[in-house]
Amino acid sequence: MADAAKQAPGRGLPPVHLWHPAHCGDIDILIRADGVWMHEGSPIGRPELVRLFSTILRKDPDGYHLVTPVEKLKIEVEDLPFRAVAVREEGGQLVFTTDQGDEAIAGAERAIVVETDAATGEPSPRVHIRGDLWARIVRSVFYDLVERAEEIDGALAVRSGNSVFALGPKGAGL
Repeated sequence: MADAAKQAPGRGLPPVHLWHPAHCGDIDILIRADGVWMHEGSPIGRPELVRLFSTILRKDPDGYHLVTPVEKLKIEVEDLPFRAVAVREEGGQLVFTTDQGDEAIAGAERAIVVETDAATGEPSPRVHIRGDLWARIVRSVFYDLVERAEEIDGALAVRSGNSVFALGPKGAGL
């Protein structure tokens, strides 16, 4: 619980991992790949409402859901539910900020993963935020990581605390 409260400073997160209500159905909410939350085909215009929804989001084996103590509604997510829109270094650790104000410190429990498309060579970076929720690292933040990177074991990589994260396959970018 304390770890969850650190995710969004001043805004503790509900313990959705402890809630197990019956599935109530689907709700016409889509999180687009660009991070825009849609309801019935229109963008949700109130950032406070989107932030509220993001705090009760959980990924279960059957997909993404908005969860309260008494309801569980399935939603659609095109790519990942969050976008990492900023990164900073604090005390040798990389701290990511999402488009919804969550913060995640990369390390052993919060990995940075970069998959590379075999056909195009295009990197697809993400960072673990909480539970089974991840954030797509936006291009400008990925470029920031590349600028911070060093060669480690033949790969371009960044350090956060005692953890090392490769930004691509061995030899790429060197």
